Amino acid sequence: MQIKMKLMAVAAATAVAAIVGSSQAQTPPPQFPDMTFFVTSIGGPQGANYGGLEGADRHCQTLAAKAGAGNKTWRAYLSTQAVGGAAAVNARDRIGKGPWVNAKGATIAVSVEDLHSPNNKISAETIVAETGRLVPSRLYTVNQHDILTGSQPDGTAFSPDKDMTCGNWTKSGEGNAMVGHGDRMGLRDDDAAKSWNSSHPSRACDAASLVATGGAGLLYCFATN
Repeated sequence: MQIKMKLMAVAAATAVAAIVGSSQAQTPPPQFPDMTFFVTSIGGPQGANYGGLEGADRHCQTLAAKAGAGNKTWRAYLSTQAVGGAAAVNARDRIGKGPWVNAKGATIAVSVEDLHSPNNKISAETIVAETGRLVPSRLYTVNQHDILTGSQPDGTAFSPDKDMTCGNWTKSGEGNAMVGHGDRMGLRDDDAAKSWNSSHPSRACDAASLVATGGAGLLYCFATN
């Protein structure tokens, strides 16, 4: 009888654990339907190679949908260069008109001009991912403040003479991409170190090289509507 009771107790405990585990697995992620700006919580699987702008936009759209904001059209803040007969694309021209707010409701900028002025509110306290969590800045042990942009400070593309976009976001090995410091902090106290969108080139385009300089292949995502 005692053996039978013990077996029943074990079975009951197992059933409870299974129910709790199932409940936790089915818990939906935090929802932020009103956000119009975020930094991606994760990068792509191939470093700076997103399969071009289309793949980068898809990454933003997918993460936004998981956070309850998929009814908006999302674009990655990325420029491309005029190479291979293609026309250059300016990041500033593809993100809508604003205003933009993060998942916490903080206004990042009210217009494209405001975003590219010293008045924008991108900082260590406002670079919030679609999950509602802060992206680790230089103040953390794991630093992910390097955000891919391929852009000049005014949000326009670089000239085609030097790769600054990892082959227009198709390379995951050799090459370079301009990154910005999402926390507006750097090793030096100058404009480049404090630039959110045009701080320095990456070492290369693979994931390991992006991590080595304080990044994770993350993107700025903006809702265009």
